[in-house]
Amino acid sequence: MIDAPTTSAPSVRPPPTLEREELLRYGRHLLLPEVGINGQRKLKAARVLIVGAGGLGSPAALYLAAAGVGTIGLVDFDVVEVTNLQRQLLHGTRDIGRPKLDSARDRLSDTNPNVRLELHPVRLTAANALTIIGQYDLVLDGTDNFVTRYLVNDACVLLGKPNVYGSIFRFDGQASVFATTDGPCYRCLYPEPPPPGLVPSCAEGGVLGVLPGLVGTIQATEAVKLILGIGKPLVGRLLLVDALDTQFRAVTVHRDPACPACGTRELQGLVDYEQFCATGGGASAGLDAVPQIEPRDLAIRRASGESIQLIDVREPHEWEITRIEGARLIPLHRLETALPTIDRTTPVAVYCKAGTRSALAVRDLLDAGFRQVWSVTGGIVRWSREVDAAVAEY
Repeated sequence: MIDAPTTSAPSVRPPPTLEREELLRYGRHLLLPEVGINGQRKLKAARVLIVGAGGLGSPAALYLAAAGVGTIGLVDFDVVEVTNLQRQLLHGTRDIGRPKLDSARDRLSDTNPNVRLELHPVRLTAANALTIIGQYDLVLDGTDNFVTRYLVNDACVLLGKPNVYGSIFRFDGQASVFATTDGPCYRCLYPEPPPPGLVPSCAEGGVLGVLPGLVGTIQATEAVKLILGIGKPLVGRLLLVDALDTQFRAVTVHRDPACPACGTRELQGLVDYEQFCATGGGASAGLDAVPQIEPRDLAIRRASGESIQLIDVREPHEWEITRIEGARLIPLHRLETALPTIDRTTPVAVYCKAGTRSALAVRDLLDAGFRQVWSVTGGIVRWSREVDAAVAEY
């Protein structure tokens, strides 16, 4: 456990003055009585950290920079891939292969050269989260995994920093403001992470490209309201976004008195979040322990004439995009009913897109008594990259 540092109350920074060019740039803000000169000076004095320069971080960073937030910190260690460009508008085709922070810096500096950008090209961990987050007034969580969400939440609670939360999956999004003085935190809503593999990632399940634009812009809106002290922030409310049916619904979230972070306050430091999220699922954990086979090894064994049943546990619409020759489609949710049709005397190799669903399938096959069964490591993506480039990536 990483203990929280002992800190004194943060000093109040005097709002900076606005230059002549800024008066023109932010003119439409200055006309709003709720913002005005004093509000725009508050925005200029503010320091906001965005964790993740991806789908949510892109629109949030662009709008916060355009709004005149004086200092924006960005945490990201990834590089731009072509699959990012469907939704991550900080980056362009020419940025493929570049660090995301480099392309984000270029895009945001062009949006507003008055904004100071502080780049943190690291993975946020229990060892550095308190130091990084402690430098900012509030945090915007644009992450896509449970490990970092719990880490951000707990660090914000320990440091007394508002956590502007957002998440997306397929056509659905969520947004809220956690870790304020009187409101709940993320753990009040989700005390423990779901078992590994139960919730597919966006890479496995997909996401509508415009959805992070909706949710990320909501996060930016909440951040601006918090800085200005106006309106009714999403404290104690979880906004649910249904992009497919165009519905927005808010549900009440109460602070849990038994919450170890913001309730009992028994959480005094940051824990090993990789272990926490890996073991929180009990019997459902340990997907990385199922038997695996490398794509090249599988290709060699098949080419040598060895009889191996190849099962694709993706969905039919993914099968239509691309497939491995000789495979049989059995979507994961239909595997149980299809068990009697699978030969128990012949080895079985299972693949999906990236390896999560196939690991779940292998665990189920082992539980059903199958003995010679493997999950294809990295799924059809690695097969395309390492074995057969004619199999398209998606």
